[in-house]
Amino acid sequence: MGNNEKIPYLKKMGAKIRANIIEMIPPGKVGHLGGSSSIADVLSVLYFDHMKGIDSSNMKNPDRDRLVFSKGHAVLAQYAALVELGFFPREELAKVKTLGSVLQGHPDIDKTPGIEAVTGSLGQGLSICNGMAMALRLDNSPARVYCVCGDGELAEGQIWEAMMTSVNYSLDNLCVIVDYNKVQATGPTGDVFPINDIAGRFRIFGWNVIEIDGHDYASIINALDKAEAVKGVPTAIIASTIKGKGFPFAEGNAAFHNAALNEEQYEECKRIVNKMLEEDCNE
Repeated sequence: MGNNEKIPYLKKMGAKIRANIIEMIPPGKVGHLGGSSSIADVLSVLYFDHMKGIDSSNMKNPDRDRLVFSKGHAVLAQYAALVELGFFPREELAKVKTLGSVLQGHPDIDKTPGIEAVTGSLGQGLSICNGMAMALRLDNSPARVYCVCGDGELAEGQIWEAMMTSVNYSLDNLCVIVDYNKVQATGPTGDVFPINDIAGRFRIFGWNVIEIDGHDYASIINALDKAEAVKGVPTAIIASTIKGKGFPFAEGNAAFHNAALNEEQYEECKRIVNKMLEEDCNE
C-alpha cells in the first residue's frame, strides 16, 4: 500500500488515539492531555504502519520492534494505541490511575501488556533503549528500538551520556523521536530550560538527524523509512509538534500539561474527536 492509501487510515487511527485519551480523563480526573496529544500522530504511524511484530496474541515475539516512552508521563497516548490493537479490554480505559488497574499513571512492564519498560523518571529511557538495541544485535534480531523523548526531558544529563553511548556502539537499530512540542510542565521550554538547536546537538554527537512536522503523516512515514535504511549510526527524528494538538484550548498551554478537564472542556473535546473521526471516515 502506498503512502497516499495509508494516510487516511492512519489519520483515523490518530483520531482514535485522541478519542481514547479523552475517554481516560473524564471531568475532574487529572491527566497529561498536552504531551499525550502532541505525540498521537507519530504513534499512529508507529503502531499501525511501521513497527513490525506487534501482536497482542504473540506479545513475546523476540523479533518484535520495541517502543519505549522515556517521557512516561504521556503514556495515555500509548495506552490509547494499545487498546486498539487488542492488548487489553476497552473497559480498562476507565480505570486508568486507579488502585490495582493494569493502566497506571506511568508505564509499568509488570502490569500492562505491550509496555516494554518502566519509565517516567525522566532521562532514563534512552539508556534502557541502548541496552535493548545491543541485546537485539547480539541475538542477530532484525528488530528495531524506538525511544520517545520530550524536549523538556533533554535537560536531563543522562540523555546526553546515553546519546554518546548510542553512537559509540553504532546502534543503527535505534531511533529516538523527540516530541518537540516546546512546552513543559511549568511553561515554554525555551523559558524554563532552553536547549537551542536540538538537531544540531544530536549531529555534533554523531547521530543521523531528520527534522519533520510531527503532525504531517507523509513526513512521519518518510522519516521512519529513512531512519530504518541508515547504517552505522543511530537516528534522531526531531518531530516539531504542538502541545495539546487537536484541542484548541489546550494547544501550547502549559496548564494542560497535567490537569483535570471541566465538564465544558470535556464535552468540547468529545465534539472535536467525534468530528475528527467522521472526517477521517469520509476521506
